[in-house]
Amino acid sequence: MEPFCYNNERVLFIEKWMTTNIVAGMTTRNGGVSESPYHTLNTGFHVSDDPNHVLKNRQLIAEDLNFPLDQWVLGEQVHNTNVFIVEDKSGVIGAGSTINTNPISGVDGLITKEKNILLAAFFADCVPLFFWDPTSDWIGIAHAGWRGTVNKMASAMVDTFKQENVNIANLHVAIGPSICKENYQVDQKVYEQVPKKWRGEVVEKDGEQNYLIDLPRLNELILQEEGVDEARILRTNYCTYRDPIFFSHRKDQQKTGRMLGFIGRK
Repeated sequence: MEPFCYNNERVLFIEKWMTTNIVAGMTTRNGGVSESPYHTLNTGFHVSDDPNHVLKNRQLIAEDLNFPLDQWVLGEQVHNTNVFIVEDKSGVIGAGSTINTNPISGVDGLITKEKNILLAAFFADCVPLFFWDPTSDWIGIAHAGWRGTVNKMASAMVDTFKQENVNIANLHVAIGPSICKENYQVDQKVYEQVPKKWRGEVVEKDGEQNYLIDLPRLNELILQEEGVDEARILRTNYCTYRDPIFFSHRKDQQKTGRMLGFIGRK
């Protein structure tokens, strides 16, 4: 069954996690105010959309989630594997949430144990990774493009949880909507950076010099290697390239909006 289910036209929730005080999921591209080619629910200030439209879109999402913008925290997302631990005392609550606030620099992963903080990240083909330990109450979100995936962003997240004494046997992970293998063609340079031990499972030859890579599956294998129970990993059936409810950086030829992945604890 599909783990990401509609709440309204703007928001998909991780349904199995919604029986708790967790709010987690991803937005679609629908139900906002942005104009073409960012139509309509673009959430990224860093694309060339009208910033007032982006702010309105975020306000709509904040109302849907019952998480005001001043409780959001966003990272810069530079395709690395750095993870930031968000605490009330860290002075970053609200980072990147509005036009006049900067995201946490140099970060693609966020974790917290605090209540009433919404960790968020932007996506338009890259892999969203959501983390939740119902025993210790730690939560997290990570952005994993192909660079983040092959450099093991998933491992960096698990390692950070371990440093905070999270028992990985209790950790739940959801792999959100991203580009699927059938639509993700890469060249030899990218192929060679996929760990050799997993190439047979996640890579398919596509012509003489190109390959198709299954980034969601590669993240899943990395998580399992780190000790995450396979039964506790949810993986979406959605593809951002194929399914028109999403923005796709590749399908839309780079000029497009961004969805918002989010997780918070009430």
